[in-house]
Amino acid sequence: MKTIRFILAFVMLCAPLASARAQVAHDAQPAPPQPVVRPTSVPPLAEQTLEDLLPLADERPAFSHQGVLVENLDGRVVREQSADQGFNPASAIKLATALAALRTFGPRHRFATTLWITGSFDKATGTVNGDLVVSGRDPSFHDEHAVAIARELNQLGIRTVTGDLVVAPRFTMNFSPSALRSGERFYDTLDATRRPASAQRAWNDSRVVLRDAEGLRANPSVAVMGAVYTDAVPKAARVVSTHYSPALVDVLKVLLCYSNNFMADRLGDQMGGPQGLERFLVSHVGLPAGSIRLASASGLGVNRVTPRHMMKIYRSLLDELRENRLKAADIMPVAGIDPGTLQKRYAASPGRGSIIAKTGTLGRTDGGASALVGQMRTRGGETLLFVIFNQRGSVWRFRTMQDALVAQVQGERGGPLPFTYTPQTLAMRLSASDFDSARAGDLDEYESTSNQ
Repeated sequence: MKTIRFILAFVMLCAPLASARAQVAHDAQPAPPQPVVRPTSVPPLAEQTLEDLLPLADERPAFSHQGVLVENLDGRVVREQSADQGFNPASAIKLATALAALRTFGPRHRFATTLWITGSFDKATGTVNGDLVVSGRDPSFHDEHAVAIARELNQLGIRTVTGDLVVAPRFTMNFSPSALRSGERFYDTLDATRRPASAQRAWNDSRVVLRDAEGLRANPSVAVMGAVYTDAVPKAARVVSTHYSPALVDVLKVLLCYSNNFMADRLGDQMGGPQGLERFLVSHVGLPAGSIRLASASGLGVNRVTPRHMMKIYRSLLDELRENRLKAADIMPVAGIDPGTLQKRYAASPGRGSIIAKTGTLGRTDGGASALVGQMRTRGGETLLFVIFNQRGSVWRFRTMQDALVAQVQGERGGPLPFTYTPQTLAMRLSASDFDSARAGDLDEYESTSNQ
């Protein structure tokens, strides 16, 4: 009897496991289990959270669930698999965010960070007897830009602020989601006696890239004597200077090369968030209502889009770039050449330089999701557009499969041929900011009619 009870208990224990395995086998495409290939490096954190990385250590087989669509420029289908089934595009959805940003703001748009003062200004001592206020929604604002602001304020004669640093609620710095923490970093970075070493290095590096010898010799500094707190811009505040970010096209190049989630979500916030992006794709790209589901503008979370609809998004992006006399390589990473998610992946590959694409990686969501969306060039003279989605399996194996598929398609057409491309350092792109300041007149008389 004990033996019978033991057998019954064992069967009951194994039943849920068997059911789960059967469901996985049902959902996955029929393929024999393969041994797990251990990663040799950690993928870019920008595409994943720490939670996403944890399951990568699991000993699980690489069952794949794949959607593929490859087309030539005229729309003829070269390869297709489950092209009308919804997949998680992960960070590839940043291409939709980039498209919406280009259409909304224009490629030459610059995000403004505005400096205000309250009280009076003593020219003789370079002292603002009042508060310094900073506002803006620049997703690319960083240490070197804060030092540049200190330099600009010095050139206006401002060296000391007796009051507080007031930080508008939506101000961000160094990819921090907290306006207060951003303000505290800004406070320290303005003041040369408090400036973090990393901020000084960022400033020096930016001056080297821009060949700004005078900036390297300078030691910009503005000391704020009071506290740091967040609040709306006071009605009595007066604008003294506005810092403008690099052009949107350069911001997007950095965002897409490194797949920066913070920058993508902050851009998305300015366009109505995930729901606003969904509405844009329906109204401007022509996707059917309800055919796409987005949890974020960065690709984090559970998102759904079909390969065919992703192809339509990518074609719309290429059209938008073409209308502005731009190419895909102006905002997207060129494999094996540009830094970021595709730099090492294709560095030693024959395909180096022949692929322009956006990756997507989620180690845990949807059981593991990976994407590669972009274009390839072949020696047969073709440029082919492709969408490859994978989920429910090892992202490491998915990447290998994606690369093999691209290589196979190129091989069938004579092999890969690099795109014509002259790289520019991303540091130079992000350092190219500008100012509009109250140089010509008395700071006490320089006012703005808008205090937003």
